[in-house]
Amino acid sequence: MKGKSIEMYFPLAILLASFATMACHLKMTNEGPGPLVQKGCTLAVPANQAYTGAYIDFGPNEDDVTIEAIENFEALVGRHQAIVASSSNWGKNSFPRSNMEIIANYGAVPLLYWLPWESRADWDANRIDRYSLRDILAGKYDAYLSQWGDQARDFGRPLLVAWGLEMNGDWFPWSGIFYGGGTPVTSGSADRFAGPELYKQAYRYVVGKVRARGAKNIQWVFHLNSGTVPGEAWNNYKSYYPGADYVDWLGLSAYGQQYPYQKFWSVDDVFISSYREIAAVDRDKPVILAEWGVGNFPESGSMSAWIAEFFRRIPGECPRIRAAVYWHELWQNHDGSWSNLRVNATGDALEEYRRGVASGYWRDRPLCELSKPEL
Repeated sequence: MKGKSIEMYFPLAILLASFATMACHLKMTNEGPGPLVQKGCTLAVPANQAYTGAYIDFGPNEDDVTIEAIENFEALVGRHQAIVASSSNWGKNSFPRSNMEIIANYGAVPLLYWLPWESRADWDANRIDRYSLRDILAGKYDAYLSQWGDQARDFGRPLLVAWGLEMNGDWFPWSGIFYGGGTPVTSGSADRFAGPELYKQAYRYVVGKVRARGAKNIQWVFHLNSGTVPGEAWNNYKSYYPGADYVDWLGLSAYGQQYPYQKFWSVDDVFISSYREIAAVDRDKPVILAEWGVGNFPESGSMSAWIAEFFRRIPGECPRIRAAVYWHELWQNHDGSWSNLRVNATGDALEEYRRGVASGYWRDRPLCELSKPEL
């Protein structure tokens, strides 16, 4: 990274005036309450460290963000969070400014899962694709994208955005399987397929529309699922990649067992091979575990041992992972069973999580790189 790191204990305006021709870093220390995440910068990639973060059970739409929930989680795990995640549905028809301010005022960078659907409940009940990729490309939502981009620009503080995530699965309406899947595209390269190609076009279109509104504070996360469904050759990570110009971070959802009917996947099953595959998509981009976690299913395996193995192996075997966002949630499934991924699902799991994030490898406050001023 360019520039030097300095402790920020004086007004941002002075810093900008003093260094108007260069980029530098705002170093948010690991001791005591950190300064607010400031305007005019983006999240820097930490050297030889990774950010620790979490999604913290923010309700059925994943958007009921409160400072109390964030601070309670910090007290629970013993570390401040560098990144805090939440969701925003297109059905809300607005930028979630209040949620983003809560997270930034806490001293974390928001990771926003920006989802082109009405809501999860609507999709589960009706299976209607109300914000189709074809309609997006036809300009039907241009006014919304412009408004959203203006509001994100005015928010001004560092923001990670994962649009249309886990498109290589079959559980979201924007997934490639619903748009022609592996049907070959007749023109161009032989390894181009209808579903991934349409997704790439829509991703570029959305990013382009938001960037056109001047939202330079956003870094875009290309967010895949570790397992592809269906597990066919066309549905691979690279097929969906929209290109280096449209992506700042490579993102991955990677979970152990989440539901009672699943097997207890190992750390090898979940992380190691999928890390290699996503790292090969673009060899220059940092990787974020945009979602990771494991449920408490003692009849299948040990949650605490799984968490301990994660913290033991990831730094050495997955060196380009520069952030990891734990999915801390308890929910009831349609069949009445429960999935408990909360880090305190058991005392042993909490102990291993606290021990893991206590390592100096895991950075608990963000480094923000100042944007170069317009000349």
